[in-house]
Amino acid sequence: MQVALFITCLTDQFYPRVGIAVAKILEHYGCDVTFPQAQTCCGQPFYNNGFHSEARDLARRWIEIFEDFEHVVTPSGSCCAMVREQFHELFHSDPAWAAPRGGAHDKTYEFVEFLTKVLKVDLTDLKLPTKTLTTYHYTCHLRGLGLKDESVRLLRQMGNVEFTPLEKTEQCCGFGGTFAVKYPAISKAMVEDKVQHIAKTGAALTICNDAGCTMKHRGDVPQGRDADEGEAHREVIAEAMGLEIDSF
Repeated sequence: MQVALFITCLTDQFYPRVGIAVAKILEHYGCDVTFPQAQTCCGQPFYNNGFHSEARDLARRWIEIFEDFEHVVTPSGSCCAMVREQFHELFHSDPAWAAPRGGAHDKTYEFVEFLTKVLKVDLTDLKLPTKTLTTYHYTCHLRGLGLKDESVRLLRQMGNVEFTPLEKTEQCCGFGGTFAVKYPAISKAMVEDKVQHIAKTGAALTICNDAGCTMKHRGDVPQGRDADEGEAHREVIAEAMGLEIDSF
């Protein structure tokens, strides 16, 4: 199965281990993974701020780069939602681009979505090195992708994972891309509430599958708590598989 890795800007710049984990896990399951070197931003920041012409230019470039691949997988639900939900809006009045070229829109998947809906993996033969109390932050853009409890179900399959649900799991953490910049006071109140709920679980590990949300959580961790206790699902699965993800 041919898969192109759509790394996204934040993952590339701040969480490269996640990208390496995605590639190695997919290879573990028999995928032929390619990293298109020409890839750049999908245009989401421009789109969210009303600069649709600029977003359209980046979207065209994204389609041209990824349209020939069988599948496109990304570690970001946010950027996946941009491709699947908003590209159609950007090109609805442009006959040359209105129909998804190569089906690039519809063959793009968030990583956990790809594991569960395409590869249909079973992680019951995997386990973490030690018992770990874990909770999970459900990121907002997963709703647009139709994802619900897939990540939690995968976590529960793995050995040595003791899962405790997060109170108000449907509540946004306050990141929201440029929302956090435009409305900092509201954003700060939201993430403080989120971090308090995380603390109440007593979990040693918080799973968060979007880089922006992870950055928001870590930036607002109260004094006395470990700022590095958040990880992505990809890193946890890679650890259970014994994969080295500090280098490729």
